Amino acid sequence: MLTGIHILMTYKCNLECDHCFLYSGPGAQGTMTLAQIRSVLDEARKIGSVEWIYFEGGEPFLFYPSLIEGVRLATTMGFKVGVVTNAYGAVSDEDADIWLRPLSDLGVSTLSISNDSFHYGEGESPAKRGLAAAERLGIPTASISIAKPFVESKPGEGQDKGAPVIGGGAMFKGRAVDKLTAGLPRRPAHELITCPHEELVTPSRVHVDSYGHVHLCQGVSLGTMWQRPLSELVTEYDAGSHPISGPLAKGGPYLLARQYDVTPEEGGYVDECHFCYLVRRSLMARFPETLAPRQVYGCEEN
Repeated sequence: MLTGIHILMTYKCNLECDHCFLYSGPGAQGTMTLAQIRSVLDEARKIGSVEWIYFEGGEPFLFYPSLIEGVRLATTMGFKVGVVTNAYGAVSDEDADIWLRPLSDLGVSTLSISNDSFHYGEGESPAKRGLAAAERLGIPTASISIAKPFVESKPGEGQDKGAPVIGGGAMFKGRAVDKLTAGLPRRPAHELITCPHEELVTPSRVHVDSYGHVHLCQGVSLGTMWQRPLSELVTEYDAGSHPISGPLAKGGPYLLARQYDVTPEEGGYVDECHFCYLVRRSLMARFPETLAPRQVYGCEEN
């Protein structure tokens, strides 16, 4: 049962972090219009089970008027609303209060702020000022903190005796695959037989971007809502008939690779996401409508 829709307002971001699984940055294309946001919200209401609407990116505050109006529309329609940001606009305490007060006035349910070394240094930062301002304004907050990957434990250590445990919280897809996997221990492809992070058979959330793609996982589209209504796409979705999520749900990235004759790398992969992302990127030309948009795979044209 679908309970959450995450609106990817834009792929554009003022920062270009190594761990970004959407390959966002200042030059990224793809931003929603207000009309498109209304369409997503109208379709969300038709689905009937959706409780949460999240606004995220990229950096949604880059398009502040559309963000505030989108939040207003969503709250007026009775959805609980979350916003994800790096808080770049909190350049002072006063600015942070002015910047976030409209979200407080609209009754936003949660504000998640990226507060880590990928975004800012260890000292005073817009993220810290944003978190403090949100507390003053009574906005429930969550701090998102991702560190550079490190080996938390090796096989034979701790509770996990079968595989290395990588700490830091980074997801090994998107730019992280190209920037953060070097030097990390690898696992053989035949061990990577599940999708540990997404509910591919009965998804509880999807992401929707400006191109209309409805993402089961970023870069795995179940269809384009500008061509077919979102409510129909999610209601009629069947994992077994989907060319990518079907194999992933049944046997993880290893089965996906085998089904489409993708030869695994001899050195193995850091984890399931790493393997899955590289297999999917190699299949983009074969499934251009499903493995989309190209932005998520580090390609400029969509």
